[in-house]
Amino acid sequence: MGRVTKNEIINFIEPRIHEFHKRRLENLLALQLKNILSRKNPYLFKAKNQNTAHDLVKTILDAHLSSQEEGIFGGFLEELAVFICGRVYNGKKSSSEGIDLEFRKNGIIYLTSIKSGPYWGNSRQIAKMKEDFRKAKRILGTNTKGITVVAVNGCCYGKDDNPDKGEYLKLCGQRFWEFISGKDNLYVDIIDPIGHKAKEKNELFLVEYAKAINKFTLEFSKEYCGKDGSILWEKLVQFNSGKK
Repeated sequence: MGRVTKNEIINFIEPRIHEFHKRRLENLLALQLKNILSRKNPYLFKAKNQNTAHDLVKTILDAHLSSQEEGIFGGFLEELAVFICGRVYNGKKSSSEGIDLEFRKNGIIYLTSIKSGPYWGNSRQIAKMKEDFRKAKRILGTNTKGITVVAVNGCCYGKDDNPDKGEYLKLCGQRFWEFISGKDNLYVDIIDPIGHKAKEKNELFLVEYAKAINKFTLEFSKEYCGKDGSILWEKLVQFNSGKK
């Protein structure tokens, strides 16, 4: 068993957090209103009675950005987990489909599928993960006879106090970070370096975010509001869902 120092974790996190903020800003600057409107559910927003251009644009933009950020940040957390486990247990990215991390600990081989949080998938997606575990176990079984192989769904945040799911273990939050590092407090230790220069980076983002809200609200009003200022819902739905 190896070890990973606080400085090593900080040195790994800081440039990647910089990259997260950079990609987040680049994605915002590259957005076009028509692309956002084409990907979101207009019926939902009508049901929520959002009848001002500004509120509707803000809600749609926020939902789009949140989805993008979850994806970018989820990739970063997976990289961090693999790095830490690599230092401590010589863990590595697996070559098996759907397996993000593979390592040996106390004579057991662990196959780990890493997700951001505990509520990541529907029944079909969970079934796919389980099938990936079975395939990876079969492949390993031809070369590792007599060695126990355990499948793990690791979640970077959240809780699940019933980790034994039969075919696999589901380890969330503190349990997951302790599992890959041997440190019971690692889940808390990583929060400060993840916040590196967050205030400064977010201030720049918010300046561009405000510009985007203003620009998209103006565009939306011109295209999808009537002369009396009301939203032309039929026109919006036709753009979003109508046949070409």
